[in-house]
Amino acid sequence: MNSRLGTTTAVTPATDVSSTLRKLYLLRFAFAAVWAALLFATADALGPLSVPLLVLYPLFDVACAVVDVRSARANDGPVRGLYVNIALSTLTGIGLAVAATSGIPAVLRVWGVWAVTAGLVQLAVGATRRRLGGQWPMIAGGAISTLAGASFFAQAGKDGAGLSSLAGYAFLGGVFFLASALRLRRADGDV
Repeated sequence: MNSRLGTTTAVTPATDVSSTLRKLYLLRFAFAAVWAALLFATADALGPLSVPLLVLYPLFDVACAVVDVRSARANDGPVRGLYVNIALSTLTGIGLAVAATSGIPAVLRVWGVWAVTAGLVQLAVGATRRRLGGQWPMIAGGAISTLAGASFFAQAGKDGAGLSSLAGYAFLGGVFFLASALRLRRADGDV
C-alpha cells in the first residue's frame, strides 16, 4: 500500500517496477560517473587499477541485471533480454580479464563486441518497456552503444589506442540512465 496525504492507494506492479528501475538507474549513473573518473585517471596503460576496473564494469552490469530481473514480472518481455545481458556481461568480464594480458587493443576488441551486443539488448528491452515511460533514453543509449562498440573495435587496430574512450562511453551511458530515471519519476507523477 502507498500512503500519500492520508489516502491509501494500491501500488500497481508497474509502479513497483518503475520505482525499482528509477533507483537502479540512479545507482548506475553514480557508479558510471565514479568508474569513468577512475578509469580516465589510469587510462594510459593496463595496470593494477585499470584492469580490475575494466573487469568490474561488466560484473556490475550483471548485478544490476539480476536486480532488474527480480523486479520484472516473469511474463514480461524484458526478462529474456535481461538474461541475455547477464550472460553477455559475465562472458565479457571473463574476456576482459583474459584480454588485459594481451594489451589495450585486445581489451578494446572485447569491449567493442560487448558494447554492440549489450547495446542491442538494451535497445530491445527499452522498446519492450516503453509503456512504463522513461525508456526513450534507454533506447537511444542502446543504439549509441552499438555504434560506439563498432568504433572501439575499429580503434583497436590503430597505433596509440587508449582506454580513455571507454571512460567517456561509460559516463555517457550513465547520463542516459540518469535521464531515464528522471523521466520515470515524471511518468509516475512523483515530481
